[in-house]
Amino acid sequence: MSHADTVTLYHGPSTRSTGVLVLLEELGAPYRLEVLNLKSGETRAPAFLAVNPMGKVPALVHRGALVTEQPAIYLYLADEFPAAGLAPPIGDALRGPYLRWLVYYAASFEPAVLDRALRREPGPPGTVPYGDFDTMLGVVVTQLAAGPWFLGERFTACDVLWGSALTWTTGFGIVPRSPPVEAYVERFNARPAVAKVRALDESLGARQSAEQAK
Repeated sequence: MSHADTVTLYHGPSTRSTGVLVLLEELGAPYRLEVLNLKSGETRAPAFLAVNPMGKVPALVHRGALVTEQPAIYLYLADEFPAAGLAPPIGDALRGPYLRWLVYYAASFEPAVLDRALRREPGPPGTVPYGDFDTMLGVVVTQLAAGPWFLGERFTACDVLWGSALTWTTGFGIVPRSPPVEAYVERFNARPAVAKVRALDESLGARQSAEQAK
């Protein structure tokens, strides 16, 4: 691959961009990191706002194009590096379910989780994109019970997104630790790419803490 194929990932240790870093490892994609310290406000500094005006990670640049928003990033990377087989191609019977679960995460799961975490009243079900928390989560748990992955036997980029999200939401007690979710999180965290990125994040986080303490 040429230098132009290298993905630049704007990354904050132990944030939503961690899952993208795991995906890059799973894909075997060439990448470089622009590491940002969220605690010191680097994502709100002019330099990063010039990249992503939302001041959020993950954000990536590839071949001169900016890609933000988690489902878009996962879709883009898995399609851009197809050799790893982490995205059912157009025409594959699993393509529709794959798209469904990637978008369900952003459209239903994350809004519901944030309402629950911040103890916000979600409003009438007819006005809320996810309806209600228990129904939203029940759909996920039912899917995972059929396992081992969201698309059955096939591990995809979808699982990197969901595995990362369910790891932190169960860790913080927002999502209940039901047997299907626990088993799924355990399978995901047993993957070598996850262990590699976790160790890297711990190192980066420790370095940032040491720099702030000076």
